[in-house]
Amino acid sequence: MESLQLVNGWNPALYDEKHSFVFKYGEDLVELLQPTKGERILDLGCGTGFLAQVIANAGAEVVGIDHSVAMVNKAQLEYPRLDFRVLPATDYYFEQHFDAIFSNAVLHWVLEKEKAIDCMYRNLNRGGRVVLEFGGKGNVEQIVGALRTILQRHGWTSNAGIALWYFPSVSEYAALLEQRGFEVTYAALFHRETKLSDPANGIKDWIRMFGSAFLQGLTPGAAEEILEEVQESLRPVLFKNGSWLADYKRIRIMAVK
Repeated sequence: MESLQLVNGWNPALYDEKHSFVFKYGEDLVELLQPTKGERILDLGCGTGFLAQVIANAGAEVVGIDHSVAMVNKAQLEYPRLDFRVLPATDYYFEQHFDAIFSNAVLHWVLEKEKAIDCMYRNLNRGGRVVLEFGGKGNVEQIVGALRTILQRHGWTSNAGIALWYFPSVSEYAALLEQRGFEVTYAALFHRETKLSDPANGIKDWIRMFGSAFLQGLTPGAAEEILEEVQESLRPVLFKNGSWLADYKRIRIMAVK
């Protein structure tokens, strides 16, 4: 899940209540993974644990890791039979390696992408696979562009310049995997406009959940003013048929060690 980034404070309740699309869209990624009974699988960026349980339902042995203590605590409460641990994507090691590493909506949070790839490679069995989906080139470009513009307009230049995500092209990320020793077997970039749950506050809630680092240092009143202005500026392009949409573009990639 989108829960390995180090700047945001994660709100598991807001995540599950209004942004459950993150893990629900990930269910068909599990189908691409095709977990089987007896496989040992790492869920990298497990969030509140929903997809780890889906994978476990196939009979696999699942370990879930996430950098967010709050997310892991929620996962442990929801799925007490699974193994969840607080670990970053760039620094973990398991003596017993994995047959597969699965990651949904996580790796765009990891700016040290080479370290993340090294960790995946190091923790896989020979012949093991990675099945990954995350934000690709152009992801949430309209939302983030509007937010940066309006922050600058209000004098919050340093906030507007924050580097929060890594959204690569397919060729860029495939090359990074191949440089480390992976064989890329499938790679695609696709558009997926995503309906947000609240027709009144969809964009504002999305920024509060995933982009709160842009609002650091602002008073609650100033933050609300920025959020309202951003949302209204996007109404002509991202409010359709009574709902807010996030302009998502996703990379889906598979590779073998």
